[in-house]
Amino acid sequence: MKSEFLSHIKETMWTRRYAKRTIESYLYWIKAYIIFIGKIHPNDCHDKEVEKFLSYLSNNLNLAPKSQALALNSVNYLYKHILIKPLSLELRFNKSRVTPKLPTVLTTTEVKALLTAVNTNNLLLCQLMYGSGLLLWTYKRKYQYHN
Repeated sequence: MKSEFLSHIKETMWTRRYAKRTIESYLYWIKAYIIFIGKIHPNDCHDKEVEKFLSYLSNNLNLAPKSQALALNSVNYLYKHILIKPLSLELRFNKSRVTPKLPTVLTTTEVKALLTAVNTNNLLLCQLMYGSGLLLWTYKRKYQYHN
């Protein structure tokens, strides 16, 4: 590792028996934070810079909430255990939000093709199932019990 500071953090985490993957993740986010603040030593920065960094991750990079939380934990570790300057508990930053992932089962043209191919005895049932979302529910239920 090129940076003595990051090497020191790595050694400290290693002696505290952190997992290798945790060390790698924390070092990644600490390095990203240092680059974000213009390569100023983190000892010269504190809450405001951390708030700006976390808001940047949410607003500009559209980072997932868990990734933003990992970045926060990494920077918090840096300030609490390495620099011995704990962060405030009242950090104000824009938190990432989970965007709901709506499933696409069939496209509109596929639905039209399916409904034209269905037997007329079952057409009303299929239209009701599709229109009310039961098709998706039965699909999930079927695979929930068989897999």
